[in-house]
Amino acid sequence: TPVGNDVATTWQSLLAGVSGANYITKFDAESFKVKFAAEVKGFDPLLTMDRKEVKRSDLYTQYAVAGAVEAMRDAGLEPGTVVPESCGVIIGSGIGGLTTFEEQHDVYRTSGAGRISPFFIPMFISDIAAGVVSMRFQAKGPNFATISACSTSAHAIGEAFRTIQYGDADVMIAGGSEAAVCPMAIGGFANMGALSSRNDSPSTASRPFDKDRDGFVLGEGVGVV
Repeated sequence: TPVGNDVATTWQSLLAGVSGANYITKFDAESFKVKFAAEVKGFDPLLTMDRKEVKRSDLYTQYAVAGAVEAMRDAGLEPGTVVPESCGVIIGSGIGGLTTFEEQHDVYRTSGAGRISPFFIPMFISDIAAGVVSMRFQAKGPNFATISACSTSAHAIGEAFRTIQYGDADVMIAGGSEAAVCPMAIGGFANMGALSSRNDSPSTASRPFDKDRDGFVLGEGVGVV
């Protein structure tokens, strides 16, 4: 999350009232109406994926794998401890690999269609995170992604609960992942008036129940149970 790269750190940061919002570092946002976001900081995908996997996956999928690994470890469910057919995955994403889409569109515009990566589609689609996590844990049960904007992760957990309740699986890996701090997302949300524009005070911009609220703060990260 923007306030910690594991459960323990995130929880302590929340208790301490730490804000994860600050000026954008992932791209030059000087010309944008909104210049801040809640970025994940110091994330190392190589802690849970090898270099080839990282190269072939969008950041949102890298987050999903890291979150799933931590969730399974906390649950005491290491690889090989669950019957593959009885374990499924529902990990959603509101927008999927948007950064990959941006990058490959730039490739197309500058170098032509022949230079578009053959990994573009599997890196971009919103259900690839669930697929990659299922391969990591050999989870051969129900597998799909929920996509319902801000409700995506909650819907994933609810659908996972029902999947177990209906007897279609014994274990479900469920949650959501997002990595959309990129020009198109910040620009699009800002231009529709959805984002807070408190560029002078990013750390206090997220105030959902305040009478002076002027929009939300776009963030990124993953949550998996």
